[in-house]
Amino acid sequence: MTQTTERSADDAPAPPATATGAPRAPGRIHRAWFVAVVTFVTIVGAAAFASLPGLLIDPLHKEFDWSRGTIGFAVSVNLALYGLTAPFAAALMDRFGIRRVVAVALTIISVGALLTVWMTAAWQLVLFWGVLVGLGSGSMALAFAATVTNRWFVAKRGLVTGILTAAGASGQLVFLPFLSWLVENHGWRPASITVSLSAIAVVPFVWLLLRDHPADVGLAAYGAETYVPKPGPVPGAARRAVKVLVSAARTGPFWLLAGTFAICGASTNGLVKTHFVPAAHDHGMPITAAASLLAVIGVFDVIGTIASGWFTDRFEARRLLAVYYALRGVSLLFLPMLLAPAVHPPMLFFIIFYGLDWVATVPPTIALCREHYGEDSAIVFGWVLASHQVGAAVVAFAGGVARDVFGSYDVVWYASGALCAAAALMALVIRRVPPVKPAVVAVA
Repeated sequence: MTQTTERSADDAPAPPATATGAPRAPGRIHRAWFVAVVTFVTIVGAAAFASLPGLLIDPLHKEFDWSRGTIGFAVSVNLALYGLTAPFAAALMDRFGIRRVVAVALTIISVGALLTVWMTAAWQLVLFWGVLVGLGSGSMALAFAATVTNRWFVAKRGLVTGILTAAGASGQLVFLPFLSWLVENHGWRPASITVSLSAIAVVPFVWLLLRDHPADVGLAAYGAETYVPKPGPVPGAARRAVKVLVSAARTGPFWLLAGTFAICGASTNGLVKTHFVPAAHDHGMPITAAASLLAVIGVFDVIGTIASGWFTDRFEARRLLAVYYALRGVSLLFLPMLLAPAVHPPMLFFIIFYGLDWVATVPPTIALCREHYGEDSAIVFGWVLASHQVGAAVVAFAGGVARDVFGSYDVVWYASGALCAAAALMALVIRRVPPVKPAVVAVA
């Protein structure tokens, strides 16, 4: 079945080789790395939407007199749909291709962010920012990175996963200081317009440069010993996503991974990304200073996530998860004592430490999904990501309610620290299974 691999790039011109699916020798730099770069830039360009929610809470509260709980609910809808859409997005990418799904997703994000400029009622915030931006962002999310990595890479998967995961933090680094400056000096509407424009600007880049599968350009995946023809479209995307969920839900590792990742989302996107800026502002810190601290988290997030990908290629993933969650929980317990009107060295230490740990959990979580669920791992990870975002959604809403009820966020910091300790224990319970190498050897 793989006899066509005998044909070289010199036997036929490149376009026919690509069109017919015949393999050709990779160039000096494998095309997979260019696809990874395109994916990285796409995620960076779309990351503006993830930078904005924490900056909107105080301005929307002042302009419309909406409670923080109401605004937090809109953010929670966004985060929940971000997660719940991810497994279906992975299946849709198998059906329609990565390029089409990501291009449509970016367009939906752009439209949703733009429509918020004209909103006058809280339900419109829920619809535009919560539903539209949530659906659009969930349709690319980390399932996008996982699908690209699974298709284009066999070697260096942990490292590439770390780099692509870090792309979101890089986008946060690029956009947060500028968006916070816009919000403080010109109001929240120019910031929403910026988000809309940045998302739509990436669409041509995706359509022209991204490719769905190595076979589209006549190559084997990076690190693969054999060429694999491009599979045909997989029909029934929604049915397949649900079928994979039902199958995975019968296994213990799925629930442990979902539980730990729910706590991951609760302690990052739901808590720090959504409520750190208003919490710091409660203590007298200017919004731009607090947003800049979040941007610094983004700097060290890039370092920590890439390093985590490197560690995942070399160490046992479940032990890495346990260490990451334990350290995160300890840092959250100290945060209420560090909030002050000015930025001081202990706060900087927290920001650096938390940044290194922010999404360092993603590469080992994807590795465990791949280890336990093989070809369905991208969709399984989509469902695990859904739990991440549901956890984030719960805390985004609960944090706003806690601030309305108690007048501070302290109880939420402490509760999240305790949850991270529980996640560390859950990670250690995940059993390691033998990799699927025997089956590969048998086929060879």
